[in-house]
Amino acid sequence: MAKQKKAVENRHYDVILAPHITEKSTMAAEHNAVVFKVAGDATKPQIKAAVEALYEVEVTKVNTIVQKGKTKRWRGRPYKRTDEKKAVVTLKEGQMIDYTSGV
Repeated sequence: MAKQKKAVENRHYDVILAPHITEKSTMAAEHNAVVFKVAGDATKPQIKAAVEALYEVEVTKVNTIVQKGKTKRWRGRPYKRTDEKKAVVTLKEGQMIDYTSGV
C-alpha cells in the first residue's frame, strides 16, 4: 500500500496568503525563520496550525507584525494603501521550507 497524505483543510489556505520574499526575510531564513503574508484576522495558533499542516514542519514560535498602509496621492487625490499582516515563523532546528515548490 502506498502512503496517503492527510487531507489539508481549506481554512489553512485562507490563513497563509503567500511567502514574503525580501532581502531581510532571506537573511532570517539562515536562522530557521520564514516570513509569510497572512490574513488580517489570523491568530498565532491558527498560523502555527496552518504552517504545520501545509508544509509538514514543526513550528516553535510565531511572531506577527501589522504593517500599516501608507497614505499616497494619485492625480492629486489622497488614498490609503491596505494594511498588511505578516508572520515570522520560527521552525524547529534542522527543518526548512522551500517556497519555490508548489503546495
